[in-house]
Amino acid sequence: MEYRHLGHSGLIISEIAYGNWITHGSQVERDTALACVRAALDAGITTFDTADVYAGTRAETVLGEALRGERREGLEIFTKVYFPTGEGHNDRGLSRKHIMESINGSLRRLGTDHVDLYQAHRFDVATPLEETMEAFADVVRAGKAHYIGVSEWRAEQIRAAHALARELRVPLVSNQPRYSMVWRVIESEVLPTCAELGLGQIVFSPLEQGVLTGKYLPGQQPPAGSRATDANGGATMIEPLLRDEVLRRVQVLRPLAREADLTLSQLAVAWVLQNSGVSAAIIGASRPEQVEENVRAAGVTLEPELLRRIDDVLRPVVERDPELTDTQPGRP
Repeated sequence: MEYRHLGHSGLIISEIAYGNWITHGSQVERDTALACVRAALDAGITTFDTADVYAGTRAETVLGEALRGERREGLEIFTKVYFPTGEGHNDRGLSRKHIMESINGSLRRLGTDHVDLYQAHRFDVATPLEETMEAFADVVRAGKAHYIGVSEWRAEQIRAAHALARELRVPLVSNQPRYSMVWRVIESEVLPTCAELGLGQIVFSPLEQGVLTGKYLPGQQPPAGSRATDANGGATMIEPLLRDEVLRRVQVLRPLAREADLTLSQLAVAWVLQNSGVSAAIIGASRPEQVEENVRAAGVTLEPELLRRIDDVLRPVVERDPELTDTQPGRP
């Protein structure tokens, strides 16, 4: 495993992080989830990302159980707030009320007295940004979070939040966007803005929910047990990605991966880590073997010629429009 600073902050994280969107408390059984976390720890992953909304709060509980007994100072635990976690009209968003109540719930479920990074899961157009940032600042000052971040915010929203964070003297250090070989909407606006402001990217879906592993073949039914057959929500989220044009081009990447002595999954994870603005790539898993495979992308350097050939293969199916920020299927 290799380790990087999170943006310009002093926090060092594993360049491959483990996330439990969809899987823990939903797609996989408890014992398998615990085994996946164990595999991540054994591989040197120290950074774990979750959110209060995942599996209706159950994902945080499972992660807390899986990390119980580990040296807390040796871990970086991230969670998020925004999406509904209850039926009440205040059980959502980035109001002061919801943030203060949500951080306490997350800490209880995770079994810790603080998280290393507390993230705004989306931008809240219904709450003044000043209210949101002041609440986050109070969470940090109370010792319940060391740093704050955002997820899937647009460049102008990030810039406004960063200005308030500086006034409040609170460490806004990261953005968590979707980013992969075929989804590059952050490259034209978000990445340059974050580079200027010193925010690191903790990217999710580097494998595009499994599409970039090559296991989905054009013109064929999805493999049994894959995310595309998951009735708990996975199938709905991945469906827009399963276009034959995309799947055919992914298969063309196989010989390129072999030349680099990598699997397609490893190539996809290594690809996002080549970007200097990326601090970590989040991987998920429904089996421990998937963790063991994907962590081998850590420390890999892809040659410029290989990167060019990847671009040539994927160019017709790459999405770059920055207006598509936060319009992807499902949510991370």
